[in-house]
Amino acid sequence: MSMDAIMRVSLSHVILPLSGPVSDAKVMTGRQAPMTAVSFTFAELESRDGHRGMGFGYVLRAGGQAQYAHARELAPQLIGEDPNDIARIWDKLAWQGASVGRSGVAVQAIAAFDTALWDMKARRADLSLAKLLGTHREAIPTYNTSGGYFGTRIEEVCANADRSRASGIRGVKMKVGQPDVAEDIRRVIALRKHLGDDVPIMIDANQQWDRDTALRFGRAVDDLGLTWIEEPLSAHDYEGHAWLNEKLDTPIASGEMLSCTESLRQLISHRSIRYLQPDAPRIGGVTPFMDIAAVAAGAGLKLAPHFVMEIHLPLAAAYPHETWVEHFEWLEPLFEERVEIRDGCMQVPARPGLGLTLSEQARSWTVASETVS
Repeated sequence: MSMDAIMRVSLSHVILPLSGPVSDAKVMTGRQAPMTAVSFTFAELESRDGHRGMGFGYVLRAGGQAQYAHARELAPQLIGEDPNDIARIWDKLAWQGASVGRSGVAVQAIAAFDTALWDMKARRADLSLAKLLGTHREAIPTYNTSGGYFGTRIEEVCANADRSRASGIRGVKMKVGQPDVAEDIRRVIALRKHLGDDVPIMIDANQQWDRDTALRFGRAVDDLGLTWIEEPLSAHDYEGHAWLNEKLDTPIASGEMLSCTESLRQLISHRSIRYLQPDAPRIGGVTPFMDIAAVAAGAGLKLAPHFVMEIHLPLAAAYPHETWVEHFEWLEPLFEERVEIRDGCMQVPARPGLGLTLSEQARSWTVASETVS
């Protein structure tokens, strides 16, 4: 039987400008500068039989050029490969960069290719990616993050939350973790009072507390019915998260900053969290995401993938337990399609594959491109 083969790989490095500088706790504590843009590596694949697939990886702040450069090194390795052999191709690409490890840029450059292969496979079957993976639901509860960053007065955070709710979004996330913990607590209490007891509120400290501070904050807000406290400690402090998780009624969430599945396994095995927050582009694409999701499901964890709702929506649909998807409107200009939100949930797209088409605006933000055939 004749097998299909990848015949063309097109890469593009796209810089998406944000409408204004964005600051979280890492900026408030002096560890990072405000974010003004997001870097993307897009991969578009074409097979001998005429099938196509598109995927992408991203970087916040430094590292976008490195991601794109490593993807350029890997691209020739796909030529001639059967696009059906997704797991084997992932392993082949990982071995090419083995001397620089199996985390960070080494696997994040693979994410664009891996996601494109899954997109192609679903398109070839004329199925949405969610249906190809095996969906458990057609709609996923969603919460908005972009309206709750620092630099936004609490009155504006409340107004942003009202707009999100009016647009059909169920929950609201607000950033905490600034040096003044009392001010953080004041803002959380004010948001809860404004929204009432029934609206889901998530809090994100972006790894800026030590254990004592996290415990003090957690106990101060434990009666507010928060959905979770996110990244209260260093992302790699598995034991600290487990210790805090035992002491608080409010669930702990973490995982977005871990850039390989082994680190996420550590979170799970230490019982550090109740919500796992893997990021498919950060850990190497759909293949490793589904691997770690199976481990999380076996542990009975809830799931809340980080960022890139355009990729995570179908993956969340294939998860058997409670899951949330994070709403950011930042990436919308990159694609012709829009995610539909209704009754507090994102609707899982029925379009084949990821159901995404790059926009002309995205093409105009391209700073480098290369095609291998």
